[in-house]
Amino acid sequence: MRKLFKFLKPYMFFTVIAPVFMLIEVAMDLMQPMLMSRIIDVGVKNSDKAYIVWMSIGMCLCALVGIIGGVGNMYFSTKAGYGFAKDLRSAVYRKIQSFSFANVDTFKTGSLITRTTNDVTQIQNAFTSCIRMLVRSPFLCIGGIASVLMISPKLSLVVLTAVPFLILLIVVLLKKGRVLFSTMQEKLDRVNTVMQESLSGIRVIKAFARADHETKKFKKANGDLTNSSMKAMRMMSFAFPMVGLIMNVTMILMYLLGGKMVFSGSLTPGEIMAFSNYITQILMSLTMSSFTLMFLSRAGVSFRRVNEVLDTKSDIEDGKNANIQIEKGEVEFKSVSFSYPGQAGDPVLRNISLSVKPGETIAILGATGSGKSTLINLIPRLYDATSGSVLIDGHDVREYTLDNLRRGIGYALQENVLFTGTIEENLRWGDENADFEKIQKISDIAQAAPFVDKLQNTYETVLGQKGVNLSGGQKQRLCIARALMKDPKILILDDSTSAVDLSTEAKIQTALREVFSTMTVFIVAQRISSVMDADKILVMENGEIIDMGKHNELAGRCSVYREIVLSQLGEEALKA
Repeated sequence: MRKLFKFLKPYMFFTVIAPVFMLIEVAMDLMQPMLMSRIIDVGVKNSDKAYIVWMSIGMCLCALVGIIGGVGNMYFSTKAGYGFAKDLRSAVYRKIQSFSFANVDTFKTGSLITRTTNDVTQIQNAFTSCIRMLVRSPFLCIGGIASVLMISPKLSLVVLTAVPFLILLIVVLLKKGRVLFSTMQEKLDRVNTVMQESLSGIRVIKAFARADHETKKFKKANGDLTNSSMKAMRMMSFAFPMVGLIMNVTMILMYLLGGKMVFSGSLTPGEIMAFSNYITQILMSLTMSSFTLMFLSRAGVSFRRVNEVLDTKSDIEDGKNANIQIEKGEVEFKSVSFSYPGQAGDPVLRNISLSVKPGETIAILGATGSGKSTLINLIPRLYDATSGSVLIDGHDVREYTLDNLRRGIGYALQENVLFTGTIEENLRWGDENADFEKIQKISDIAQAAPFVDKLQNTYETVLGQKGVNLSGGQKQRLCIARALMKDPKILILDDSTSAVDLSTEAKIQTALREVFSTMTVFIVAQRISSVMDADKILVMENGEIIDMGKHNELAGRCSVYREIVLSQLGEEALKA
C-alpha cells in the first residue's frame, strides 16, 4: 500500500472526493424504499393523492441527486484511476529502461510487455472499482441492515442468517481465485512472448516455411491461456447461481414470515415492501463486494508482478563520480573474466589483459563464440566484468555515471536496429542538436549518403519498424553514421560492415581513416580486409586472447590468424 500511495499522491483529491459522491448516491438509494413505504401506508391507505404526489416528487429528487452522486463518483474515480495507472506504467517503463541486459534476460521481453500493459490495466480497473464498489457496497449493506432493524428486528434475523453463507462463499472464491488468476497472467506472458518472437522473426519464418510450426506453437500457448481463463470464469460463473440461490431463499423466507406478520398486524404492507427492497440492497451489496474482492485478488497478482519489476535492482548502476567524463579514450582491461548470470561451465572471457592508447585502432578476430562481442560490451557497461576491471582514461568504468560513460562511446551494434521515424530522426539519436550539414557529412563518411540521396524523400524518408524498408547493408551504413554523429572518443564497430559489399566497405574504411585519428576504435570483423591496417589485431579463441600484433607479425607466427587469411585472401596476402 505504501508503494501504491506514492503513485496515488498526485491524485489524492480525486481519490477522496469520489467516495464522497458515492456516499451521496448510497444515501439516496437508502431513502427510496422508506419513501415508497410512506406512499403505501399513508397515501394509498388514506386515498391522499396530494401526499402521494409530494412523496413521488421526493423520490424523483432523491433519484436525481443519486444520479449526480453516481456520475460524480464515476468522473473523479476515473480521473484518479487513469492518472494513477499512467504514472505507474511510466514508472515500470523507466525501470525497465534502467535494466541491464541480464535483467531483461531474466524477465523475458514478452513478460515485461504484459506487466507494463495488461497487469497495470488490471490494477487500474481494480482501483477504480474500489473507489466505487468498496465504498458503495459496505455503506449500502450497513445502511440496509440498520433500516431493516428499525422496521422489524425479528424479521431481520432472516437477513443475518444469510450473511454468513455469503461471507463463506466470498472467502472460498478469493482463495481459489488468487491461484487461478496468477496462472492466467503467466499464460498471458507466454502468449505475448510467442507473438513477439513470431512478429520479430516473420521473415525467417517465411523463408524457412515454418508458418505451420509457429502457428501450432501459438495455438498451444493460446489454448493454455484459454483453459486457464475458462477455469477462472467457471469459478465466477458458479458464484452467480450460488449468490442467486442464497438471495432467493432469503426472499422466500422473508415473505413467508413477513406475510404472517402483516396478517397479525405487527407489520404494514408498506413496511414489508420497504423490507424487501432493503434485503435486496443488502444481498446485492454483499454480492458486488464479493466480485469486487475477486477483481482485487486478480489485481493483487498483477501488482505483485509489477512490483517484481519495480523492486528489481539493476545489475548495472550509476557510478558515484558524476564529474569524470571520457576525454582521451584510453582503454585498459585488467585481468578481466566474465560469465553470463546463471551460466554454468567455463567463463565466456578468461583473464583478459589489454592496454589501448588514445587514437589506436584495435581489430578483434576469432571464431563464433570466442567472446569478441562480449569483450567490447564491457566497455560501455552493457554488462559488468565478473572479475577484474575495465578502465577508461585511468578510471574504472563503474566510477562513471552511465550517461557520461555512454555519451563518450559510439556503438554500431551487431544487430542493426533502426526505429520508426525518418532517417534524419534516426541519425539525430547521435546528436539531436546537429545541423543538417553535419548529418550530410557524417552520412557521406559512412557511405549512406549515396543511397539516401536517391530516395524520393531523402533524409525525410520514413523508416518502418527496425528499418524494414531498407536492405541489410543500408541499415548498417546508417547505424555507423548514427554512431559517428556522437563525435565519440571511443568508437565500437561490431561486425558492422558484414552486409556491405567489398567495394562499399573499402570506401567506408578509406573515409573512416580520416576520422579514426581523433578516436580510439574497436572493430569486430570477420573479413581480414577490414582490419589489415589496424594498429593491433587481437586473435581470440575460447574467451582468451591467444595472440596480438600487426598483420605482418601475426601472419608470421599465429597459426589461427594464418588460417583465416588463407581462407579469405589466399597465399598472396601472407606474402604482402
